[in-house]
Amino acid sequence: MAQITAALVKDLREKTGAGMMDCKKALNETDGDLEGAVDWLRKKGLAAAAKKAGRIAAEGLVGVQVDGTRGAVVEINSETDFVARNDVFQGFVTEVAKLAVGTDGDVETLGAAAYPDTGRTVAEELTHQISTIGENMILRRAGVIAVDAGAIGAYIHNVQAPGLGKIGVLVGLRSTGESAVLERVGKQIAMHVAAANPQAVSRDDLDPGALEREREVLSEQARASGKPEEIIGKMVEGRLRKFYEEVCLLEQIFVIDGESKVRAVIDAAAKEAGAPIEVTGFVRFALGEGVEKKQEDFAAEVAATAGR
Repeated sequence: MAQITAALVKDLREKTGAGMMDCKKALNETDGDLEGAVDWLRKKGLAAAAKKAGRIAAEGLVGVQVDGTRGAVVEINSETDFVARNDVFQGFVTEVAKLAVGTDGDVETLGAAAYPDTGRTVAEELTHQISTIGENMILRRAGVIAVDAGAIGAYIHNVQAPGLGKIGVLVGLRSTGESAVLERVGKQIAMHVAAANPQAVSRDDLDPGALEREREVLSEQARASGKPEEIIGKMVEGRLRKFYEEVCLLEQIFVIDGESKVRAVIDAAAKEAGAPIEVTGFVRFALGEGVEKKQEDFAAEVAATAGR
């Protein structure tokens, strides 16, 4: 029996895109013959994943899972919405979201986690899923919210299955107040985040660079009015307040009642819960945001197929 080295497994993975465990098995089956192992994987349909890796994957699902005072949200992309309705794919996204709860939200760490009952890692199981389902898939990102005491508000928009949809939100509420109140307001705030898409919890959490750029833009706009500098300063501060109301969660108008600021909603809930409530952070994933989708030109495709 030939010795199956780590270098040999690595070579086979690079050639085929198959998972580590599958590569080891192929090499064992072929007594270390690299080309024979490639053929073995091809026959099993496990080498096909490499050919699919270049395809654009902008569909798929966002999965959300909450366990006590920890919650995780993941985005796993596929090429078509059809796959998002596949029970196997849905089960995979659900399981990965559960595993993500125990991580810090780092995708590489999550990819290296053991996938239950398979002997494979999450990354290797993803490759296996690609070969089985027949589409390119990507574990694109993960996020985790945790509090030492309180609740995690969760919301899924456009639900495809329990815990799965097109937009997933988690909100951390730190409090020692009544849990039923925290859970109710947590879900409401998560729904608000899904709709309003804030950039930060408060002014203090805004990226300083982004805030400075906004200030510069507003200053130039104000100067174009020809007003004196002391007036310009007041104009800029007024416009910045409007900016804060647009991008800071606590200063936004609560979408559910359309009139209260989110900060006021939190304060009212704190009185009902019997203890202060602090929003520690939030995560909002919208499926495919930032992914450049391929624009299909069917006329050109037909012409190319016809050899024109």
